[in-house]
Amino acid sequence: MSVLKNRATNSLLKSEKKSLYRFLGFYVGMVLFGIAVLSVYYYESQKQIMLSNQRAEMSKYAYIQTKRLKVLHHFFPEHRKYPRDSRFTSAIYDIDKQKIFSLNKVDDAAFDREIYLTGNGYIHFVKSLDTFYLGARYLVIELKDDGKWLHKIWHDIIMYGGLAFLLFMVFGLYLAKRFLKPMRDAILLLDRFIKDTTHELNTPLSAILANIEMMDRSVMVEKNKKKLERIDIAAKTVSVLYRDLTYLTLEQERANEDEMLDLRSIIEDRVKYFEVMAHAKKITFHLLLEHAELYMDRRKCIRVIDNLLSNAIKYNRRNGTIEIVLQPHRLTVKDSGIGIAEEQIPFIFDRYMRFNESEGGFGIGLSIVKKILDEYHMSIEAVSSLGEGTTMVIQWR
Repeated sequence: MSVLKNRATNSLLKSEKKSLYRFLGFYVGMVLFGIAVLSVYYYESQKQIMLSNQRAEMSKYAYIQTKRLKVLHHFFPEHRKYPRDSRFTSAIYDIDKQKIFSLNKVDDAAFDREIYLTGNGYIHFVKSLDTFYLGARYLVIELKDDGKWLHKIWHDIIMYGGLAFLLFMVFGLYLAKRFLKPMRDAILLLDRFIKDTTHELNTPLSAILANIEMMDRSVMVEKNKKKLERIDIAAKTVSVLYRDLTYLTLEQERANEDEMLDLRSIIEDRVKYFEVMAHAKKITFHLLLEHAELYMDRRKCIRVIDNLLSNAIKYNRRNGTIEIVLQPHRLTVKDSGIGIAEEQIPFIFDRYMRFNESEGGFGIGLSIVKKILDEYHMSIEAVSSLGEGTTMVIQWR
């Protein structure tokens, strides 16, 4: 059961995976946005608390500095030195908010606020003077921010924000798993059905193919020859499907038996195998085969070629053509069939994906092709448009 479940999990279609990734991306984005908003709110609230705590102390400094300015004002110009304090610095401004004198590191003052934090890490406290000592209307006390409150905020945001993010991720993965469960159950059921179907097909299909091969067509009347040809076509169609199902459920786990293959002879043999099916739709093969060799498992190579030829026949038109071009590192199979819509091309290699419900099959052939080619680091490209046929291009080094 665990093997089947793993296969079901690995069988998620790319379109479904993209939907899942989009959901997780949106979910993660919303979680991060929520944490960011709460972090900003927490920062602002803590900053206001810090400024409130500093207000009392800076009010005391402002009172002290105001008394010193009063003394300086009454003894001016005998005493011209601006009063200083080791605990803070200050600046005075006139009624037009022009600077008279300043010891502050930040000269720009916000006169519409009583206390605020500058961008340079200083705290300003603005006090309006009732008596214009030295012509000053405003006194600005400046204090260096020690940053302890900010370090605490970052510590809290990282710790609690990270913990919240992990909790939300666990919850998100649980939701995603719940959303995927119906699809996984469906794939598991389909896999089980395929395995059972494959087992039941083996004996009758082998008997049909063996008897077709043993029948002597030379003694048959034309009417019976056509009937036998239709049986042969149906049997070979089922045979291709059976081999795909067998590979899917049993053979793909077997170790490879790689060898140097003569691709031209294999293609010629498989074309001959499919001639009866092609003849029924009056499809003509055009072969342009150069010598090419490939180090690969023979049965997997045949699976790739059979699926490409089977699809080229199945989705072709009557009186159509199939062009097969073999070059040293490239195989092209081009048909004159119904084609595939451009927006559907990225999904044609997805397992169980079908785009023509009038044709039979489970939609697993091209999925097997892609899996085999990926295993051997070979690429496949589909070029198609509706009504103009499909071209499959395989390349390798």
